[in-house]
Amino acid sequence: MSARTIDPVRRSLLMSGAAGSAAMALGWSGPARADAWPSKPIRWVVAYPAGGGSDFLARQLAPVLGKALGQTLVIDNRPGAAGIIGTDNAAKSPPDGYTLLTGDNGAMVFNSALYKKLPYSPADFAPVGFMARFPLLLVANPGAGFASAKQWLEAVKARPGKYSYASPGIGSPHHLAMELLKDRTHSYIVHVPYRGTAFSTQDLIAGVVPMGILDTAAALPHLRAGKLKALAVLAPRRIAALPEVPSFEELGVSGVDVSAWQGLFVPKGTPEPIVARLGAELAKALGQPELKGRLEDFGLEVAPGDAASLARFIQAETQKWHALIHNRGITAE
Repeated sequence: MSARTIDPVRRSLLMSGAAGSAAMALGWSGPARADAWPSKPIRWVVAYPAGGGSDFLARQLAPVLGKALGQTLVIDNRPGAAGIIGTDNAAKSPPDGYTLLTGDNGAMVFNSALYKKLPYSPADFAPVGFMARFPLLLVANPGAGFASAKQWLEAVKARPGKYSYASPGIGSPHHLAMELLKDRTHSYIVHVPYRGTAFSTQDLIAGVVPMGILDTAAALPHLRAGKLKALAVLAPRRIAALPEVPSFEELGVSGVDVSAWQGLFVPKGTPEPIVARLGAELAKALGQPELKGRLEDFGLEVAPGDAASLARFIQAETQKWHALIHNRGITAE
């Protein structure tokens, strides 16, 4: 995630609005009868580029859900402005069951604290269900000299400001995870934000920056190749993908439970029977062993949950992260 410039964002939003108007003219608008739904293809908005983790999850799920619903689910990638452009497009779409959104930490929690003004509100959406999460890891370049997380913590606390860390961008889960870790360990490490995971990972491997926070999807190939070293997982317990890597909880650092999570949402006002059916089919799809295996191989932890549990989770996440963002004076503008 990176700070946005006002004019490009406004221009993109206007283009999205024009596209939405055209879609309505083509028959995407209007109330839907729940008993006749779905009678045409369903658009699934992913507010990030094709090829990334959010896109992978949606594209793996879409054929399975489509088969269950008897219609094609079309992935609509609308990247830009920290996910704001795509999320706003979905928020302004008709609540007729023909627009879905992959919502995450940024769209549903962080952005409303990081930006003074948003064109949408998280309240513009109804949750359908939790899908999956990418566990986050503290990783280091093997040449940085950190043999363990314990040694890392001793080093950064002994020399405040000496070390720097990489993240995919300001306001990303990776950035805020390290800020939470710094808060819990009373340490000071300089933030080096990049324009995406690919760039931050590249400099971590090259040793330009000694350490960083990566999600499992980005980190696993490089950990297996020995190009990076995992020091600890930001979770209460160890994860199945890396059973040898300790959690911060077992290292004595509590309250550091962060992941890049993904949920499914629809515009607020979508008929409840449609939301209920989507939630039920989503849970069934995530329970299929073959699909679950592909997602786990990619680095995801499949974590199905219903609409009510997702709503409660977002409420708790909002209280937690808005307090941290405000207390540490973090802004994306």
